[in-house]
Amino acid sequence: MADSATASSPLKVIAGADSFGAELKDAMVSHIRSLNIEVEDLGITSYYNIGAEVGRRVSSATTSPSVETRGLLACGTGVGVGIFANKFPGVFATTCLTPDEARNNRSINNCNVLALSGMSTSADTAKEIVDTWLNTPFKAPCPASKSQPWPEEISNFFDESMNEMPKIGASENTQAETCAVCCLVKNRELNPIDIIPGGSMKILRESPTSAIIKFKAGSVEPAHHHTFGHCLLVMKGKKSVWNLSKKERYDLGDGDYLFTPAGDVHRVKYYEDTEFFLKWDGKWDMFFDEDLETAKIAIEKELANSSA
Repeated sequence: MADSATASSPLKVIAGADSFGAELKDAMVSHIRSLNIEVEDLGITSYYNIGAEVGRRVSSATTSPSVETRGLLACGTGVGVGIFANKFPGVFATTCLTPDEARNNRSINNCNVLALSGMSTSADTAKEIVDTWLNTPFKAPCPASKSQPWPEEISNFFDESMNEMPKIGASENTQAETCAVCCLVKNRELNPIDIIPGGSMKILRESPTSAIIKFKAGSVEPAHHHTFGHCLLVMKGKKSVWNLSKKERYDLGDGDYLFTPAGDVHRVKYYEDTEFFLKWDGKWDMFFDEDLETAKIAIEKELANSSA
């Protein structure tokens, strides 16, 4: 992750909120954009889904030296979104209610995901918090250091912590036999998805709804969208998802997670027999934006271009 004290790379902020933080998030997105900083706004969904999605994207971006990617989240308290963002390695999400807290957390924790409280923080205060968070370098003087430079031994400790903290939990082995999601599908018969060849599906519960879905290798989902956002977890297999609304491609394998916001148009290609867990709020719907043959041609062209 880029150290703001020395980095000259451009900055990108990925933002999202739940309904309690939506108004504050929108105001901060406008404010950050007014500073000529790129913002990707993921919109509004439950605090745990949006926290996880912003955390996942910041985590995956920490390996790229060309752009420093941070996250901005808001929910009622600012706590819930931070909990779920912090489930991803390399993410240091903190809830900040004052500019001094933002300065401390940037200095000490190299906070790369800022969580705001939509219920407790005014837009004016939030702007001060955001500006402080954007402009405070890692290890900078802060209220916790009595506004003095950190002593050398503490500064060295902070540097070491940036290498050690992302490793915590990374070596833990989760056996497939103990996976709760995998256990759900055992001994369950999945029903064919008539509108998409090669697919089958079993609803596990209703509202919020979850399902186990299988697709055979070579299957294609034509570009489509839903009125709900949905989260998926790949249990086994390999697939690519093209989010046409955001012009992004996600290559997913065993254990990978992806959140797709409501209304985003996306198409899918399955390279292996693939099983995944899907969760969404509301009744199932699916609106196609192209036919199957058009999708196959577009995917073949995309894959040819990417391998050229």
